[in-house]
Amino acid sequence: MPDVFGDHRELLFSVVYNILGSVADTEDVLQDTWLAWTGRESDAGAGPVEHPRAYLVRVAVNRALRQRAAISRRRETYVGPWLPEPLVRPIEEDAAERAESVSMALLVVLETLTPLERAVFVLHEVFGYAHPEIAEMLGKTPAAVRQLAHRARASVHARRPRYEPDPRLRRQVTERFLDAALGGNIDALLEILAPEVTLWGDGGAQGAGGTRPMQGREKVARLIAAIAQRPGPGLRIAYRRTNGDPSALLLAGDEPYAVIVLDLAPGDGQVTGIYVVANPEKLTNVG
Repeated sequence: MPDVFGDHRELLFSVVYNILGSVADTEDVLQDTWLAWTGRESDAGAGPVEHPRAYLVRVAVNRALRQRAAISRRRETYVGPWLPEPLVRPIEEDAAERAESVSMALLVVLETLTPLERAVFVLHEVFGYAHPEIAEMLGKTPAAVRQLAHRARASVHARRPRYEPDPRLRRQVTERFLDAALGGNIDALLEILAPEVTLWGDGGAQGAGGTRPMQGREKVARLIAAIAQRPGPGLRIAYRRTNGDPSALLLAGDEPYAVIVLDLAPGDGQVTGIYVVANPEKLTNVG
């Protein structure tokens, strides 16, 4: 008997993760989706599922939308800035391993959308579903979905212009950035950082992080240099891919200390965004 759910699991993971930004919540939704699928398969009176892929995506998306409510409640009491749980892979792996994993920077922007806007954006812009298909999944009219898609696209593009740096440039800048940060070289950091750079430090209640995003080259450079010294001399760097992009994993001994992803400006490649995930609960699947 073919493993229909297994054949579509990677797709379902990518769709749900991009809606939720949490690996643990995504796995919960996939478990519920699998139970719904096996229940439907074992129901002799229900008849065969004509389009299994469409059925599974519909079930997963609607369960993900319900899960967003639980995530929103947790966010209300979260300490400091919230960043998505990073998907970290070896740098040597093909970037297409999870080709539809959205960058950290775009996931942060997607947090500004309503749950429905985010679902529609992910399904249409990332996975290429047509508006009528999305309407059927969500129980909406195609006109309503088009309106949601228009609002979501306008909001995302206003905050995140279409630009993806060359991976080699991102890796080079990441190496320069870490050399300067771990060496406490403020002048070198000031050269790398854009004047309007923003630092998001997600440490939750346990890890290193601030209470709010920090902006401005001088303030960010000095804070980064100070934070980099906290774990002591045993800090190691392992270069990885995070959500498909070159990034760095910092290790204190053998334990993950932080994942760092940089966002670059078009043209000069200066750093406009620094995303530091240091909440231990978000690093449990990192290695």
